Amino acid sequence: MGVADLFPAERQDAKSVDRITIRRPDDWHIHLRDGAMLKAVLPYTAAQFARGIIMPNLVPPVTTVAAASAYRERILAALPEGMDFTPLMTCYLRDDTDPDEIERGFREKVWVAAKLYPAGATTNSHAGVTDLLSIAPVLERMERIGMPLLIHGEATDPEIDIFDREAAFMEGSLIPLLGRHQGLKVTVEHATTAEILDVVREHRNRCAATITPHHLVINRTHIFQGGLRPHLYCLPVAKRERHRLALRKAATSGEACFYLGTDTAPHVRGAKEASCGCAGVFCGPSALQTYVQVFDEEGALDRFEAFASLNGARFHGLEPNAGTVTLERRPGHVAEAVAVEETAVVVFRGEETLPWSVAG
Repeated sequence: MGVADLFPAERQDAKSVDRITIRRPDDWHIHLRDGAMLKAVLPYTAAQFARGIIMPNLVPPVTTVAAASAYRERILAALPEGMDFTPLMTCYLRDDTDPDEIERGFREKVWVAAKLYPAGATTNSHAGVTDLLSIAPVLERMERIGMPLLIHGEATDPEIDIFDREAAFMEGSLIPLLGRHQGLKVTVEHATTAEILDVVREHRNRCAATITPHHLVINRTHIFQGGLRPHLYCLPVAKRERHRLALRKAATSGEACFYLGTDTAPHVRGAKEASCGCAGVFCGPSALQTYVQVFDEEGALDRFEAFASLNGARFHGLEPNAGTVTLERRPGHVAEAVAVEETAVVVFRGEETLPWSVAG
């Protein structure tokens, strides 16, 4: 049973468009991992996106300019010949992050942003920030030099219900942070609730949100539909249906504060199908096909280029890409799984026939 079986068709009445060409898009939230995993998954991202913000939660995390430069070189070395992709590196913030190191990396164009993981919030985040006040000097420096902050916005108190952790972070941490640092550019990554979208709108002059493809097509019920479906489990976890609908409305609205970020996050099958399975959805191979399907269903294909190719570049002060990509209403498939050494990574919607395809 695939996602298509879990929801009825949602397409609204709109003028039929069977082919759309947009500027080549960027992915503003990618996990590529390292080693054999990096080599296996990178081609799927590079086939769809010209640039991507690379998450720094390796083991050990990417906390220095030297580590970021070395990781970027490993990514470029893993890129198949003939493919064109620019990795945009980020710094993993810790309680003891040095503001001078942050500024040096930004001035030298090694990294484009810094990533805030509340300690314990998600995969490889145990070394993250335990107290936002401890990194106040870093945030003040970032505010001064114009360096964006990317936030995994979830509270980590185990007493807080997992479905309420984004809301708790919003109230207890994000809103106060925006008040203390009124010149800081902030991206709330993988937004999952209607309320967080409203906060972003209220601060749209300096705040944005990325929206994943999977949060546009699944709600929390899907994770348990017909049994536990571990390959739909991610953090932040999918929420109620009203939040899914709010995400679709925001993504397709044309509002410049919302843009594409897949949060594609590969884990090998055994790590997902385990007694304590990892969080992450590997959606890289099916990302554009899923996004364009949603925009089609919402009658908003004319707004797809802004969401996929323009808004994120504008927020980060970059020029849009010169090339283009064409998507067409043609049934197609992506790989069901991607081999990684002796095992594999399951692909989001890999078992489905997708109504849109990337033109060859």
